[in-house]
Order: sequence, then structure tokens, then C-alpha cells
Amino acid sequence: MKLQATIELWQKGEWCIAKIPELDFIAQGRTIDVAKANLDEVVKIQFAEMKEMGTLDDYLSECGYVIKDDTAVPENEMIGFEKKLVQVA
Repeated sequence: MKLQATIELWQKGEWCIAKIPELDFIAQGRTIDVAKANLDEVVKIQFAEMKEMGTLDDYLSECGYVIKDDTAVPENEMIGFEKKLVQVA
């Protein structure tokens, strides 16, 4: 199975953080490439464990994914990010 996902990348001090918000998966590394590789490993491990327990399809459905041609695809598509300064007081 393949996974179509949006990966958020964050800088937190010396660490790069990679996360898939729809699945609540997160990993870190000293570089963006390492953080993304670590996130791939997290996904593979979690999917293997859930598949073994028989909960993968339910988990993906709860997270808003559907399976199309052996690929988990989100039902909703992220169309962008925006940084904004908001006056709150």
C-alpha cells in the first residue's frame, strides 16, 4: 500500500520536525532529509503494527482516508498554508 500525505516541516531549535497532521505521526532529525526519512520509518512501523492487529483500515477511515488502487488517499486536500500576524488585543 502507498500513502498520499502532506508533510509539515518545522524548525525547532537544532531539530527539524516532520509531521503528517492527518495521521498524527511525527518524527525529527538534525536535517530536513533525516526528519523525512525518520517519518517514513514511523509510517512503515505504525502501518505494519496496525495491519497485524487488523485496525489499519479503520484507522485510515477515522483519519479521513480512502483506499484507491492500493493507495491511501485523503478525502480532503490541503490547498495551502499562510503565515499571518493577527491583532488579538
